[in-house]
Amino acid sequence: MKILVVRNDKIGDFMLAWPSFAMLKQSLPHIQIDALVPAYTKPLAELCPWIDNVIIDSAKKEDQTSLVATIKAQHYSDYICLFSTTRNALLGYRSKIPYRLAPATKLAQFLFTARLKQRRSQSAKPESEYNLDLIRHYLQHKKVSVIEVKAPFLTVDKEVQKQFKKGLYCSFSNNIKKLCFVHAGSGGSANNLSLDQYAQLINLISKAHPEFGFVLTAGPSEEAQAKELQQLLETQVESHLYQSTQGLVSFAQTISCADLFIAGSTGPLHIAGACDVPTVGFFPAKRSATPLRWKPLNSEKRHIAFTPQTGGKVQDDMQMIDIDEIKQKLLAFLS
Repeated sequence: MKILVVRNDKIGDFMLAWPSFAMLKQSLPHIQIDALVPAYTKPLAELCPWIDNVIIDSAKKEDQTSLVATIKAQHYSDYICLFSTTRNALLGYRSKIPYRLAPATKLAQFLFTARLKQRRSQSAKPESEYNLDLIRHYLQHKKVSVIEVKAPFLTVDKEVQKQFKKGLYCSFSNNIKKLCFVHAGSGGSANNLSLDQYAQLINLISKAHPEFGFVLTAGPSEEAQAKELQQLLETQVESHLYQSTQGLVSFAQTISCADLFIAGSTGPLHIAGACDVPTVGFFPAKRSATPLRWKPLNSEKRHIAFTPQTGGKVQDDMQMIDIDEIKQKLLAFLS
């Protein structure tokens, strides 16, 4: 038996599928589990210990025939689509995989042989749990005992982590005993705080916890933004710019060194959550992007989330988050 699991969207979405790969592999340890992902998440898929092989999904129309041929050649018995689209449905159908499971949420569901009714648009539970529900359904159908899984899902070799930490601490004085990573970019995936809000937040934490040094992370094309944020910080705040130029694996290994990770609803936040680094997340309040729906993979009490509110009404405008108003809750979390 060979299973192809599809999660071919963004980095954060893929990280929230790691528990599903873990549950599948731990429940079916002798089964080959492959993943269909886009090229930019391939390094993370190769890092995942529960994925045996990775197939790259090109979004180009002209590559679809070749992709179907590649999938057909693997002779998969099962196809689990964690992310249901018409395109993904057609891929499984055209590849003639006998068993094809997906959420029963779109017209494309009729191209699958098995479906699970889900209402993800209601955001009634975390995305990771919606994914796990599909895996539980699959395992129950196969009459296999379900092995439940828990954080952390991404672990970094201690010696590798030690070297990364050593390099990071070289940028700070001996007064710094902890590292707080702040990722102010959003990659266009969700609304985020302004740089002024992030600066106010960092200044607040630094005054309350002077043992923190701040690592301002930047993905591709975000370095200028991180530099601008650094210039907004008060003079006593110790900070270091970290630009992710060595690829996603190196970035994930660096993130694992954090004692605290602060960001909007982005891929880096979900990488930190998978490492079970304590996370502070800022989320827009629209139903499709709530803190519950996109909750990181942290274990209990290692994540706190904030959304904009005013006059008792929840808003989508992240500028409505008042750093002074969240101060007490934030500092209690840090304690």
